[in-house]
Amino acid sequence: MMENQTNKKLMSIVASDGSIEEVEVILAFEFKDTGKEYVVYTKNEKDENENITVYVSNIERSTGEPKLLGVESEEEWNRIKDVLRELSKSE
Repeated sequence: MMENQTNKKLMSIVASDGSIEEVEVILAFEFKDTGKEYVVYTKNEKDENENITVYVSNIERSTGEPKLLGVESEEEWNRIKDVLRELSKSE
């Protein structure tokens, strides 16, 4: 991850079509009990209510090069939402 002058953490992601996108990392965390790592990031897009869209991916490191995978289970989503709620309370 690189940091630019405004202290934003940037990460490059490679899409399935091979294109590379630079995104801003909001948060990275791990659930100690499962050992699963997650990253919350944004492309600074806004929805119709002017809220910034955020994305959450599971970080898979078993292949050496980290890959971002989707979150598949409802239980995982609920735990991630709890983390995001806590984060929003602290701001």
